[in-house]
Amino acid sequence: MAFQITKAVIPAAGLGTRFLPATKAMPKEMLPVVDKPAIQYVVEEAVAAGLTDVLLITGRNKNALENHFDRMTELEATLEQKGDQDKLRKVEFSNDLADVHYVRQGDPRGLGHAVLRSRAHVGNQPFAVLLGDDLIDARDVLLSRMIEVASEKGATVVALLEVDPAVAHMYGVATVEATDVDDVVRITGLIEKPAQGTAPSNLAIIGRYVLQPEIFDVLEQTPPGKGNEIQLTDALLTLAENNTAGGVYGVVFRGRRYDTGDRVDYIKAIVQLAVERDDLGPELRPWLQEFSATLE
Repeated sequence: MAFQITKAVIPAAGLGTRFLPATKAMPKEMLPVVDKPAIQYVVEEAVAAGLTDVLLITGRNKNALENHFDRMTELEATLEQKGDQDKLRKVEFSNDLADVHYVRQGDPRGLGHAVLRSRAHVGNQPFAVLLGDDLIDARDVLLSRMIEVASEKGATVVALLEVDPAVAHMYGVATVEATDVDDVVRITGLIEKPAQGTAPSNLAIIGRYVLQPEIFDVLEQTPPGKGNEIQLTDALLTLAENNTAGGVYGVVFRGRRYDTGDRVDYIKAIVQLAVERDDLGPELRPWLQEFSATLE
């Protein structure tokens, strides 16, 4: 049965230890990707898919997130006085982007626990979860397609990406069955970070989910798994094995994804996005070509 999804949950309570010391006093979600913090790309993606009610799951020292999506009247007044309308529009854009709410995770007990903290806000309706480490290119369709499939199937839907089997052990990996639609598969099994060489497929879960509200009851009963944390993957496996609430389907994404959770991939993401911008690309591309020649 068709339904409308209006709420997005974005877990943002991680410590960002891979980026220390930069993240000692600044949330990793506020690290700039070109000239916008990573978290803004994610909120913009949710809004583009029609999800204007956004809940950020935060932790200690995350006040910068709230400040970013709030008004800064002094800065706006200064830009207004200078007549810098371009920068003023950029500042005001993040203020009005979405109806943003916040809740603290408290103890960092894993992604499943972070999602569970959204229960009071989400209520008894389907919702989307977007992880901030994965940025999806705005020119490629993913979240809206997942919402469409979730509505058609009345099921939970996760995003899948074909990865090199050599790195499959770094992801949650799905066992799947084909459907009559090329980009949609039915998920029959899930394993979080399998031992190297043992992954059941090369279809890795990336950080986009459309979840049925039944996930909350399952998470309540899910014991700690990998890393002694409550794993969302374990709860999804329960839904898939029991065919609860329509089971679990995957949308195989073949577009552009930028991983900002790793230092090298974060730098790659900045370069990839910058070279395609009209205001930066024409100057950056020739320089990159010259620089790359010096590395040979």
